[in-house]
Amino acid sequence: MESNTKKIFYWSPSLVNIATNTAVINSAYSMNRYDKKFDCYIINFFGEFERYNSIILNKKIKLINYFNKSIINYLPKYGKIKSRFSFFVIFLMSFFPLKKLISERKPDYIVIHLITSLPLILLMLFNFETKFILRISGLPKLTLFRKFIWRNALKKIHLVTCPTLKTQEYILKQNLVSKDKIELLYDPVINVREIQKKRNQKPSIPIQDDYYCAIGRLTKQKNFMFLCKAFKKVINKYPNIRLLIIGEGEQKKFLTRYINKNSLEKNIFLVGFLDNIFYILSKSKGFILSSLWEDPGFVLVEAAFCKVPIISSDCDNGPKELIKDNINGILFKSNNIENFLVKFDEIIKLKKNSNKLLLNNLKMSKKFTLFNHYLNFKKILNDVQFNSKSRL
Repeated sequence: MESNTKKIFYWSPSLVNIATNTAVINSAYSMNRYDKKFDCYIINFFGEFERYNSIILNKKIKLINYFNKSIINYLPKYGKIKSRFSFFVIFLMSFFPLKKLISERKPDYIVIHLITSLPLILLMLFNFETKFILRISGLPKLTLFRKFIWRNALKKIHLVTCPTLKTQEYILKQNLVSKDKIELLYDPVINVREIQKKRNQKPSIPIQDDYYCAIGRLTKQKNFMFLCKAFKKVINKYPNIRLLIIGEGEQKKFLTRYINKNSLEKNIFLVGFLDNIFYILSKSKGFILSSLWEDPGFVLVEAAFCKVPIISSDCDNGPKELIKDNINGILFKSNNIENFLVKFDEIIKLKKNSNKLLLNNLKMSKKFTLFNHYLNFKKILNDVQFNSKSRL
């Protein structure tokens, strides 16, 4: 290994399948793939990346395995109190092992995505040769505890990267980190070759014509109950339209109960989790994002790349920033059924401007390719390094 090779560790423990872990894998893969001067490792403390094992092996990404068993499988995953308990267990079990790992292996950088309080507290308490990079994954909820941690840890942070411009502006307004330490860095969502291959692979489930799709975990954030209630009204006007909701989560029982109670079984389908969403997404009449918040919304970007018409809530921060109404999609007022119905009619009638709209969306999605992520991350690392030296 060359002496100027930069070693990057990624820290991103999670309880369930979430888009952030895909971003971690894609980031490590893109840095390794496009530049031999980077040597990337993903920390797999609790077996949280075991579920992605085949993908990681295929992309030849190195894992740092700590505990032998997949402890993550035994921790409660759903519910606010239960998941917080699991995060607390992860925090306690990881504190000294993570400190030891960083001290002994001495990576040049550690990029922290999830359960960020642990590495940030370590940064506050100890001195490391490693440079810490806080990757903000999703719109942050700045509780008093998080503000306290960030205000103190970010004094020693090397860099903060944000997934959207709006989030970057929001963090700056909080006066938690100096302006020269915070950068916009789009997530590596689009693997062009991989998506082109996957959207030609027909899934085993039966697919009917004339359907729209929504994709995401069945949680409060994704707001699928709102979507089901709105679609009940849509079906009154367009009785042959179908909605496929792809995903798993704690709200599945509530959604199933509502669908059955309102006799919507022939129009609204809970498909469950799919490894490959791209065939269904590409063949759909349109993609619907009903979320209460996103930052940026990976599936929004994927739908844009697949050249599918998009109707999205105008929630913070990603959709509001990425989708321009009647330019590259249709925006409706978040959580507003009446406005959704008006805007859905616009999607139904969309003909003349559809090609221009889809082309504009494709251009937007290219900001999120793996290669673009590599170029920008490398530039940010070089710029911050240069600025740090110039201040000495």
